[in-house]
Amino acid sequence: MRNILQIDGLQRRLKQLVRRLGIPSLLGLLVVFILMFQFLVLPALTQPPVVVSMLMQAQDLANWRPFLKEFQNKNPDIQLKLIEAPFDTNLQENLYTSAFLLGDSPYDIINMDIVWVPKFAAAGWLMDLTPRIPQTQLSKFVKNNIEGGRYQNKLYRMPTYSDAGVLYYRKDLLKQAGVKPPETFDQMVKIATKLQKQGSSKWGYLWQGKQYEGVSAMFVEILEGFGGFWANPDTLEVGLDQPQAIKAVNFLRNLIAKGISPPGVTTYGEEETRLLFQNGGAVFLRNWPYVWKLANEKDSKVKDKVAIKTMLHAQGYTGGSCLGGWGLGLSKTTPHPKQAWRVIQYMTSEQTMRRIVLATGLLPSYQSLFKDPAIVAKYPHFPQLLKAVQKSVLRPPIGQYAQASDVLQRYLSAAFTGRMSSEDAMKAAAKETRNILGRFKPTKASENPAVAKNIAVSS
Repeated sequence: MRNILQIDGLQRRLKQLVRRLGIPSLLGLLVVFILMFQFLVLPALTQPPVVVSMLMQAQDLANWRPFLKEFQNKNPDIQLKLIEAPFDTNLQENLYTSAFLLGDSPYDIINMDIVWVPKFAAAGWLMDLTPRIPQTQLSKFVKNNIEGGRYQNKLYRMPTYSDAGVLYYRKDLLKQAGVKPPETFDQMVKIATKLQKQGSSKWGYLWQGKQYEGVSAMFVEILEGFGGFWANPDTLEVGLDQPQAIKAVNFLRNLIAKGISPPGVTTYGEEETRLLFQNGGAVFLRNWPYVWKLANEKDSKVKDKVAIKTMLHAQGYTGGSCLGGWGLGLSKTTPHPKQAWRVIQYMTSEQTMRRIVLATGLLPSYQSLFKDPAIVAKYPHFPQLLKAVQKSVLRPPIGQYAQASDVLQRYLSAAFTGRMSSEDAMKAAAKETRNILGRFKPTKASENPAVAKNIAVSS
């Protein structure tokens, strides 16, 4: 009975509305509501998700996949398209370069090695991220991880992983010999020579001398340790023919000549040196943080016998670790910058990075995570790695970096293999680098390399 009364009341109100407005007006309102539903409400309910594409190497994909799946579940309006990249970073860079040169890049998010930023930014392939990120968030990162994403005072890359060169050493052998870990190049040479003579190790020091990007990364640390500089990104001044640079090359050549480093080091990359060290073949090794986990696996001959420290230096100077690492940027041609930025925000958040560091052991870019109790409990060497990334040196952030690095690699190889003297090789490298940068004559600033070096490091 109650329901019947309610229906009668509704019918009366509808009849009153019809009399007041008239049938034509009601039909008009009905048409408006139908059109609004069809063109506004219905598309919102049925619109397919926006596709955001990203290129990523297989191991990185494996690390990130569970986290990106979580993101997609929480953001159904975005569909992530993950494209597997080659393992070789040079091939990855070539894929990006070819895509941009051919027109619109098929990648919305650009997953970048730190040394690609100047080239990609100078070419106009990346969006400026500066307005998108508050300074309060930037201040939480390791400083040089942010600086490595800048070009001409604009930010183009948000860091995900850190990376920095470190010195590995056999703590068991040093303890047996009664010596402390070295701080200077000379101390390392003395310790290595002593242990080699005692038969404790065949080789003293391993480093990357192969003609590839790794030799540039290695050399920038030795160069820093001797007080030299490669190229100043502000003035484009070149320091490769300065006395400090020539001393740095001579130091490495002498390691080979004296048998402290093997002759084959001129063909070694990261993995060749890592395997030789891991098999107990050397006292010291220059390499990246990824080695720690592998050197301490069950089948490693140096398990629990390895320690790490920051890079060495010549007497009177300070050392510096070459900063590596990866980060994310926005393609200038992406049709979906808002959605792509949401993905980057998720991937570079402190909360996400904490979880992925705990799961993978990758080096974080947030300062706090190096000292996070849960992370340190699982990876006790992280506080030492924080010192390395805080004392890092950047490869010069110049738009012509790829060409400049190629020049340096060729002439370092010529010097290491004895095809050229250290002085001739560095003079030739400096001349070609100046030609690339458009500076044929050194300015007066080159007479004071310490000044130029300090500018380069702080930029």
